[in-house]
Amino acid sequence: MVIRGGAIGDFILTLPAIAALRRQFPAAHLEVLGYPHIAQLALAGGLVNRVQSIEARALAGFFARGGELAEDLAAYFSEFDLILSYLYDPDGVFQTNVSLCTGAQFIMGPHRADEAARLHAAKVYLQPLDRLAIFDADPIPRLLLASRPPSINCQLSAINLLALHPGSGSERKNWPEAKWAELLRHLIRSTDFCLLLVGGEAEGERLQRLAAALPPTRCQVAQSLPLADLAHRLAACRAFIGHDSGISHLAAAVGLPGVVLWGDTVEEIWRPRVKRWWCFAMLRDWPGCPWRQSWSSCEGYRRAAD
Repeated sequence: MVIRGGAIGDFILTLPAIAALRRQFPAAHLEVLGYPHIAQLALAGGLVNRVQSIEARALAGFFARGGELAEDLAAYFSEFDLILSYLYDPDGVFQTNVSLCTGAQFIMGPHRADEAARLHAAKVYLQPLDRLAIFDADPIPRLLLASRPPSINCQLSAINLLALHPGSGSERKNWPEAKWAELLRHLIRSTDFCLLLVGGEAEGERLQRLAAALPPTRCQVAQSLPLADLAHRLAACRAFIGHDSGISHLAAAVGLPGVVLWGDTVEEIWRPRVKRWWCFAMLRDWPGCPWRQSWSSCEGYRRAAD
């Protein structure tokens, strides 16, 4: 069992550890206890057998010293021979309570990479596997999807489809909407790409406002899709443009090349580490359009698509 909370990016950066466990124990039943709307990605990629929700109310007792341990959950934990937890558990309360229910080997992993160590997060999340003699595992998150379900409809041709995510989970990471609008107009005028604008609740009405100014035959909005469906939609595109966000990590994991405007998080720890990704520091106070300056210097979208 792998226990993983956190946001989309945190989970995707943990995929190398999950994949390493699958390779080491190919016949084992491998399960994730996490947020189902995120952990479904591991199911879609064929890395785990089942996903269970970490939000079950009865789990609360396992986070309290001397808490009431629900019998059904105690029986559930007893089914596993190995538990790898990335939960924040500084006092070991959760680990102690789970250990009362099972004789499984319990390995405690970091819930977040220590930025002072300057080691990429995916490598940090692989380190607990040293205790299982799993060394030199692939540190690149990869999500190999089965064929796209017929229920996932795309109105635009995927032959020349460019995915863009003009948002993130934090407004301070976002490029101003007006500059995204300028970039989108530039792409429509100067390229033959069709545009797929993706996002979730955090983007609110931003995607609709941006799309309203573009020809509907060249632009489509995919908002608040289940992550597994979004992964399939992204995998059908040629390239990706976005911010420092979990969706950027998802695009990289399904194999897209991309260009990312990077905010104030530590790039060497949190950026996607795949080839054909270009990160540009985002400075809001630059005069004019910094993206266009970067665009003209590297032609990032053309290089990515090719």
